[in-house]
Amino acid sequence: MKEAFRLFKKLVATSAVGIGGIFCIKLVSCEDMRIQNENDVEPRLPGWRWDTNWDKRDPVYRLLTGGVKRAEVGNKSKTSDTEELMKDLDNVTPKHIRNIFLIRHGQYNLKGSTDNERTLTKLGRKQAAATGKRLKLMSNNYDRFIVSDMSRALETAEIIGKEFSRTNENSLDLFERDPMLREGSPIEPAPPSRKWRPELHYYEDGIRIEAAFRKYFHRAEPEQDKESFEVVVCHASNHE
Repeated sequence: MKEAFRLFKKLVATSAVGIGGIFCIKLVSCEDMRIQNENDVEPRLPGWRWDTNWDKRDPVYRLLTGGVKRAEVGNKSKTSDTEELMKDLDNVTPKHIRNIFLIRHGQYNLKGSTDNERTLTKLGRKQAAATGKRLKLMSNNYDRFIVSDMSRALETAEIIGKEFSRTNENSLDLFERDPMLREGSPIEPAPPSRKWRPELHYYEDGIRIEAAFRKYFHRAEPEQDKESFEVVVCHASNHE
């Protein structure tokens, strides 16, 4: 245990030098302003430290938990030990960026009582077409297309895909379908919604949505060899 703790301290010190130190972020809203009196000119803001291991892929975390083989420290000089740690750290550090484009489906028929009836409106189809053209202008080299398996998302994806598919190809075939991306209610709304659902739905949807987040939202893998671009057609958060 002492050896593991000593290695952890050395890794933290090494990574601080090798990959830019500690990253911090401040989350601010109007309600966070702590103005003590009318003469205050500098509102007091709460500070929040960024969780560098938010996706469980922090290089130091991976090095400590991923079973990376290291020679016994006692047999090496301090200089060579540090060099080896830096090399191991570099092996588990991403070198490239993932770009994820989140697309909400177009306007749809709110009067539909089932998923199959909640198809895009005329305006929604125009929105999807315009989005496809915009994505095409931004890049023609997307690495991955993913879509929720709900009707309005599939219809939106099919229209977007026409900008990237070959002449005789079904544009929807470009997309990976994932039911984890279906619309849902992750938490009970506050104040309560007029369309309140039994509490169990929030627990069921919340777990699924968290799993989808963990699946798709994370930094690049160390082996990724170039910047990537991915399109995800899904839903806005909702509390119905």
